Amino acid sequence: MIPCVKLCRGFGFGSAFRKAGRKIRRENILKINWERGDITFLFNVNAPSGEQLVVMDNKTKVFQRGRREESEAEVDEEVDVLMSTDIINAAMSTKTISFKQAYSGWVFKHAREEQLGDYPANFYSVEGMKLITRKRREHLTNEDIKKNKTMLTSLTHGNVIQEDEFASLQHRKSLAPPGRLPTTWEEYSGAVPGAPPQLGRPQIVKTNEKQFKALVGMSEEFPLSVDVLVDLLEIVAPFKHLDKLRRFCSARLPPGFPVCVEIPLLATISAKVTFQKFEFTNGISDKIFRIPASYREDPTRFPDL
Repeated sequence: MIPCVKLCRGFGFGSAFRKAGRKIRRENILKINWERGDITFLFNVNAPSGEQLVVMDNKTKVFQRGRREESEAEVDEEVDVLMSTDIINAAMSTKTISFKQAYSGWVFKHAREEQLGDYPANFYSVEGMKLITRKRREHLTNEDIKKNKTMLTSLTHGNVIQEDEFASLQHRKSLAPPGRLPTTWEEYSGAVPGAPPQLGRPQIVKTNEKQFKALVGMSEEFPLSVDVLVDLLEIVAPFKHLDKLRRFCSARLPPGFPVCVEIPLLATISAKVTFQKFEFTNGISDKIFRIPASYREDPTRFPDL
């Protein structure tokens, strides 16, 4: 079992993982401005398609199965959102990341060490984290840009975006074709790498780079390795760049297991994750990976699932 806590401005939750074979149960106790509750996630790789993921609300005793396919209305809504917002590509550069010993104290400084649950942790500051964001917005009107900026400012200050703000997104038709440009094959094939000739609508691109400082607490007494953690993440969410994460963790992290990670999300919002307890046990009942008989199915309980 791996309890962890994540804290951000405006919300936080406690979480516990239980894993047996290819089955996972995750408990969440949410304390969020827009959603409060005692939520459980069940994930079974061996279950039939459409039944592998189940989310249960333990207060109202209802459950909902995760869907693999979106309805036509949901796809239309996603397209409307994409047509009304920036096309964003964000990537975290890890090439310049370095770890330096963190210190405590004003006059007599000493290496920062803390007891996190059952494990002592030695803290390091993470420097050189760079988030590179590229935005394209040639499909937006000036009104779209202004509205998006207002929503982002509101979110940065810790406010919750109301449902009517999303509902205000109107269905819009596709943009008119940009027209055929007089670009020849010779010009295209002979272009300098990274500078192709214009083929379609002129791009409006905005690139932004931000430096972040994070904090990580490493414990050499934690009974799990980083590789096992990455394997667990691969089951819960098959990330596209998981191999890169694995190589980074094994080659660049200080000795031990990261029992505490604190990362800034926005200017006034940060996330903190801690691993405070872990135990191997043979006494996990298969019953906890099943839906209780007293629970009823509610396919609308979690609209975003």
